[in-house]
Amino acid sequence: MIKNTLHQLARAALYLSIAGAVGMSSGAAYAAAPMVKTSAPAYYRTMLGAFEVTALSDGTVKLPVEKILMEPEQKTKEVLAKSFLQAPLETSVNAYLVNTGNKLILIDAGTGSLFGPSLGKLIANLKASGYEAAQIDDIYLTHLHPDHVGGLMINGAMAFNNATIHVHQVEADYWLSQKNLEQAPADGKPFFQGAMTSLNPYKAAGKLQTFSADGELLPGLTAQSTQGHTAGHTSYLLESQGEKMLVVGDLIHVAAVQLAQPEVTVTFDSHAKEASAMRQKIFSQAAKDGVIIAASHIQFPGMGRLKKHGASYQWVPVNFSLMP
Repeated sequence: MIKNTLHQLARAALYLSIAGAVGMSSGAAYAAAPMVKTSAPAYYRTMLGAFEVTALSDGTVKLPVEKILMEPEQKTKEVLAKSFLQAPLETSVNAYLVNTGNKLILIDAGTGSLFGPSLGKLIANLKASGYEAAQIDDIYLTHLHPDHVGGLMINGAMAFNNATIHVHQVEADYWLSQKNLEQAPADGKPFFQGAMTSLNPYKAAGKLQTFSADGELLPGLTAQSTQGHTAGHTSYLLESQGEKMLVVGDLIHVAAVQLAQPEVTVTFDSHAKEASAMRQKIFSQAAKDGVIIAASHIQFPGMGRLKKHGASYQWVPVNFSLMP
């Protein structure tokens, strides 16, 4: 009996010593593993009726939003803190790919090389999502600021050789004007230069088309003027089988602030009062109709609905889905 007990204790001690050795060696190995410090390709895909919509990330950039928003800096910091955020605020740059079954459409084109290394990832994420730039038929631009058009060019060449570019006539007339470039202040010239660098090669190739009125541009895609941020800023309403999504471009920049206070504008707004009024008008109608909003600078994928609470709005992100 005593002999058996001693044998069992010895065996248990051996097991414990082996387990301890394995645990220590495993812990040491795992602790030595380097941090990966990269994320998965940033695209998100969902269905809108019969349309396939893919949100594409061009990356993120840290913005000094306390200096960009037209309100006291301290107030911006306090509002951000309520959402566990701080300035500079890491801000998304999003674009949207729409496969209608007949056309492959891109809405906005990211930054390309016009911004820093944390951006310019649209083409890589487009490929990761299963598509190639050469497959895109049409590109619809909300406006011609560099973070929406820079991705049209890569290393001096057109990134989308088979695509036709579409933009509001007022927007093209303003930003592609050499006269306006020359008259612009020094800090405003890069906006014109970015637009010209990105659009003029397509214009020369006969691949730039403008429109001048609201209305259906393709079956299921309707242009809706949302001027204010720029003179020709345009949103695009996608509609299929009764489902709707409004791609609003830069109608909003800082969700944590401008959903609570939609009257707050940004320094980049060409016509601040008009931009504020337009945001409140569009958001009010979207909340009433339950339309999905897709926004360039709301945290990726930037897609959700709005619920109105008095003069403020609550953002309700689209429900995550792993498509079959």
